Amino acid sequence: MSSGVTDPSGSVALDVERVICRACDLEDGAARGFTIGEGDWPLQGLIVRVRDQIRAYVNRCPHAGHPLNLRPHDFLSPDGTVLLCHSHGALFEKQTGYCVAGPCAGRSLKALAVVVVGGFVMLAAEVPIPVRSAAAPEGAQES
Repeated sequence: MSSGVTDPSGSVALDVERVICRACDLEDGAARGFTIGEGDWPLQGLIVRVRDQIRAYVNRCPHAGHPLNLRPHDFLSPDGTVLLCHSHGALFEKQTGYCVAGPCAGRSLKALAVVVVGGFVMLAAEVPIPVRSAAAPEGAQES
């Protein structure tokens, strides 16, 4: 169940389970990773700011399914112009997630819808958040 809090202005309710970060903490051109959800397979993503827009993608290269980063929040090429898969060198446009070079050229990162509410970057309501499933009682048969 999601927890809601009221923005200091008293006008906006936030679903804190969907909050990624404060919008002001993500500088133009910067990227950072996030994990939302529970269980063995939470949603692992990344966000990137391109001027006044914030884009989000699933943190998984379409080539081999690896995360793009090897170190926390390390998603950019050395010059910072594109997203880089550190496993096999694929390069992705920040704005679109489209692979412009590398083993998955022509494919794209999976986009995630995000919104900015009360100054916070959040996953949009239509993006499902993985939840831990209840374990089957001992001795129960799975169907």
